[in-house]
Amino acid sequence: MKFALFFAATALVAFSGTASGEDLDRRIGAPQLDPANAASTETVVLAGGCFWGQQAVFEHVKGVSKVVAGYSGGAKATATYPQVTTESTGHAESVEITFDPRVVSFGKLLQVYFSVAHDPTELNYQGPDEGSSYRSEIFFSSVDQEKTARAYIAQLQAGRVFSGPIVTKVEKLKGFYPAEAYHQDYLIQHPTQPYIVYNDLPKLEALKRVWPEFYRPDPVRLASR
Repeated sequence: MKFALFFAATALVAFSGTASGEDLDRRIGAPQLDPANAASTETVVLAGGCFWGQQAVFEHVKGVSKVVAGYSGGAKATATYPQVTTESTGHAESVEITFDPRVVSFGKLLQVYFSVAHDPTELNYQGPDEGSSYRSEIFFSSVDQEKTARAYIAQLQAGRVFSGPIVTKVEKLKGFYPAEAYHQDYLIQHPTQPYIVYNDLPKLEALKRVWPEFYRPDPVRLASR
């Protein structure tokens, strides 16, 4: 779907009811509810469009130790790229983020997620990619994560941070399945690929500009592990 839709999407007109350009790539308030976690490691799975860009963004966040591109929301048997792109498996392209909550809290990751990693007002599409596999969704792995995610969405809605309603789903993580090897570290491996240049490199620039305190210049490479 990515390559088939890319060139037509360069002239895509934004759907009504979604965020406008000035809504995105800017600082937003921190979650009022963001419980401390004394553990050294925590994981969460986030979905917000193509996993190439999501992986690239979070690989540059301080406190993150690993980011894996993959699939969530569907069965293990159908968690392959050719099947997921049929939009019939229930999966979302996702990233599994492993982080040190003593360095970067779950709430801080959500600040990045909602402000620069994707547009949370786009329903079942992101930029040039269309379909439920590109939906905005938080797959929580703990009660605290669920409470923080739901409270933060309500906080952002009440504060009218975006001109359109937030459509991000919040669901308990039932399974995460790593994507094929050629999808991992895709931006690092293919920085001049047109899709990356137009859709994902701007997200990294936004992260660096909007959240310099979260930004790390050297990404955590999955391939080097």
